[in-house]
Amino acid sequence: MSKIVTIDSGQLALSLRLPELGMPEILSFGTEPAETDPLFEIERSSRVNGMDVAVPSAVLLPTGGMGFFGWPAISGHRGGRDFIAQFGNWEFSRDGHRTILAGLDPVAKLSLSITLTAHPSGLISMATKLTNRGETDYQLDRCMAGTFLAPAGDLQVMSFTGIWGREFQTRRELLGNGTWIQENRRGRTSHDRFPMLFIESETQIFGVTLGFSGNHQMVIDRTDDGQRLVHLGELFEPGEIILAPGESYESPIAYAGADAEDFHAFVREELITWPGGTMTPRPVTLNTWEGNYFGHQMDSLKAQATAAAELGIERFVLDDGWFGKRDDDTTSLGDWDIDARKYPDGLKPLVDHVTGLGMQFGIWFEPEMVNPVSDLYKAHPDWALTIEGRPVLESRTQLVLNLTRAEVSDYLFGKIDAVLSQHAVSYIKWDMNRDLTHAGGRDGKAKIAAQTRAVYALMDRIRAAHPDVEIESCASGGGRIDYGALARTHRVWTSDCTDALERLEIQRGASVFVPPEILGSHISASPNHQTGRRHTLAFRALVAMGYHLGVELNPLDLTDEERAELKVYIERYKQLRHLFHAPGAGFRMEPIDGRYVWGAASAEKIVLVVAQGPQMVGEQPAPLRLPEQVTQFGGQWRIKSVLPAEPQFIRISEGQKALLSGAVTFALSSAGLAGLPLPMLTPESALLLELEAIKGGKTHG
Repeated sequence: MSKIVTIDSGQLALSLRLPELGMPEILSFGTEPAETDPLFEIERSSRVNGMDVAVPSAVLLPTGGMGFFGWPAISGHRGGRDFIAQFGNWEFSRDGHRTILAGLDPVAKLSLSITLTAHPSGLISMATKLTNRGETDYQLDRCMAGTFLAPAGDLQVMSFTGIWGREFQTRRELLGNGTWIQENRRGRTSHDRFPMLFIESETQIFGVTLGFSGNHQMVIDRTDDGQRLVHLGELFEPGEIILAPGESYESPIAYAGADAEDFHAFVREELITWPGGTMTPRPVTLNTWEGNYFGHQMDSLKAQATAAAELGIERFVLDDGWFGKRDDDTTSLGDWDIDARKYPDGLKPLVDHVTGLGMQFGIWFEPEMVNPVSDLYKAHPDWALTIEGRPVLESRTQLVLNLTRAEVSDYLFGKIDAVLSQHAVSYIKWDMNRDLTHAGGRDGKAKIAAQTRAVYALMDRIRAAHPDVEIESCASGGGRIDYGALARTHRVWTSDCTDALERLEIQRGASVFVPPEILGSHISASPNHQTGRRHTLAFRALVAMGYHLGVELNPLDLTDEERAELKVYIERYKQLRHLFHAPGAGFRMEPIDGRYVWGAASAEKIVLVVAQGPQMVGEQPAPLRLPEQVTQFGGQWRIKSVLPAEPQFIRISEGQKALLSGAVTFALSSAGLAGLPLPMLTPESALLLELEAIKGGKTHG
């Protein structure tokens, strides 16, 4: 009998057959595990192209050669030899939810272990470790983290693209017969090629993502029998991974999940490590960037902090401009000493003022970068990643520091540690504002893979030294949002674009893989600093509602009326964040005719945000049919409250007025079948609806 190994998370199950020779064969991948059965002893592979041996096509990490003519997930060579790998003698071991498959290629002198984990959240993850068992160096050209199987037939792929300020734009395409490939060479997760996909067929839907912040590959290859192998892994530059005798390459982790809720549960329950062990209510944050830019004035910043506290803001984050001689973005990155011109008494007076108001204090760093105009670069030009003989390519007048050198990493740790040790800092905004181009070390060899791991190591070191400090991952906005970064951080800056209209689609896309409380969403000034659009405060606030709410403006610039209105929305967020951020409570609906809907539900309360982006094409909106996740609670309900007090409707009927006033009691099942007949909103406006259950003649809100 063959060895059959099943990894079952409760939501997904992967069943494998371990052969004597060749890669593990995928018997099934879906909601149900495959049981041992005589059917699986029948040869499942064809003898294609005249081959005299059967060659399975649906296997984990196919190595190429030996009759497999598809896209190889593992490839390399030893000075031009041993370019074929064929693993066998498979053994497996289990440790709780973790299964390790171990195979050996005695000819190429390589060993391979594949770690598969069934996560309590419902995800299945996969990672590989390849070891050189030979006496000479082995050049590894490719080693994917994992392979998942999609069924035969029509297959649709949902991927995410974008640019700076317009991340997480959803794209859907129907696959043809060829190989689908996405490759990212930017040295960070990127704005345009996020390592996240959803695969959908007539019989199955699942998502995959790679937990890695550097270069990556995602490949969907068609097998001879019409199925498709979905490969995820790191992308190497030429000659980047050369294994000396006894050395190993360890891949990032590839994840698969049945739906967005399972990915959210994994991030919440397993991936993020919170100070103190549990997440506290996500504090309303004031970030000083758009309100001040580089113009730091102590009296003004203190006044802004006082005004912020009066608004109910709970965290004050000092952004770029506090160090070196940083009056614009052309200088001082790397000089992480407090600017004595702006802060003659240091940062402590500001920090003490902020914390004395009962707020947390946060601060901005961009540790990985250096400006050529800086004391650090003047002293250590060799610390930047460059290639001898090639132009020194600046981006945003920045170069990238070579964190793979111990002295560089030690320097950065020392500077960050000094600020954190000497001040009551609760939060770091960790930024990274350029792609990696010719990222070479002093030896002239590519360093992107090593640099990514060195960034992780620096983050880990800071986390270990300051376990009570939260970290936000920012990279020109959403350029480093992935499960590798989230394993070390607590929040992501979803986009540098704070325009509420643009944020509708950005936040919808990002929330497929990241739970809402992790996605920073800020109420910014009007007109917006990125697009120039003017929006009501209600629209700006409600689009940010439900995520990790923040404010991105100078509160001293607000009128008394605006200040009073903003205070209302901040207070409402505080009242509702426990529900918006509760595991399993949140939901998102596909936008229809420019109308976006999201919210959260419990047996006592339902919160709905309804936002109209562009002008509708239809004469009136379709009734809002609530999803089963919401209607499952059943019973009689009514609308308890509406924000803003005077929503911007194009037209509203008397019946709709009665519904919104709470005068109409309705069955929640009817809200799923017939839907809520809501009025038509004007373009670029929104409303917040709170629904309460009615039980025994009494309401529970």
